[in-house]
Amino acid sequence: MTDLAGKRVLITGGGTGTGADLARGFAEAGAEVIVTGRRAEPLDAVSARLPRTRALTADVTDEASIATLFDAAGPVDIVVANAGAAESAPFGRTPLDQWNAMLAVNLTGVFLTLRAGLRQFSGWGRLISVASTAGLKGYAYVAPYAAAKHGVVGLTRSLALEVAKSPVTVNTLCPGFLDTEMTDRSVANIMEKTGKSREDARAALTRTNPQGRLIRPEEVTAAALWLCSPGSEGVNGQAIAIAGGEV
Repeated sequence: MTDLAGKRVLITGGGTGTGADLARGFAEAGAEVIVTGRRAEPLDAVSARLPRTRALTADVTDEASIATLFDAAGPVDIVVANAGAAESAPFGRTPLDQWNAMLAVNLTGVFLTLRAGLRQFSGWGRLISVASTAGLKGYAYVAPYAAAKHGVVGLTRSLALEVAKSPVTVNTLCPGFLDTEMTDRSVANIMEKTGKSREDARAALTRTNPQGRLIRPEEVTAAALWLCSPGSEGVNGQAIAIAGGEV
């Protein structure tokens, strides 16, 4: 078990899905946890059931909101940029506002979050983002999302070189389709656009994983905790696939 007693972690997108599980894992490891997102209700629900956890609302796409967030959080040792969103459309019918929205939350949000975290580190620190296998390969009908996630991988590799001589590491986790609310929305979208049953739509997503399953949020949490544990100091600038061998 990772012992993070005395460490403070900030997790964006911490109210649901993977973010909520990350909060659970870090709280169980003894860390003080701050969960943040745009909606107070799910954040408050997470903080109410976990020890040493508090909720702060923020918009990761807004620079002033991120500055206010870190001021309210106080010094943090670990930053997990997990907030994200996915929308799909054929490339030729993708409107500019959808492109901009996908880059704003999935790439600019990571940039603003990690930059603010790095600026307030005074020594040891961990910067972790949650990207996707879409940052390592292409998927049809989600070009803006995949472009943003590829951007996160490039950001990670570049920033890792800047901090390499300090006790800070920067890495990104790239899960395949997760067993979360976001995938449930993808299933609903497939059903609506193709007429497939729920079972067939879900099967279409699980087939991308050679293990024939969806990734569990706790698998992402375990990887994040490992990156904060002794023995992981040399892991820097990596895009770690959690996808059953898909990539």
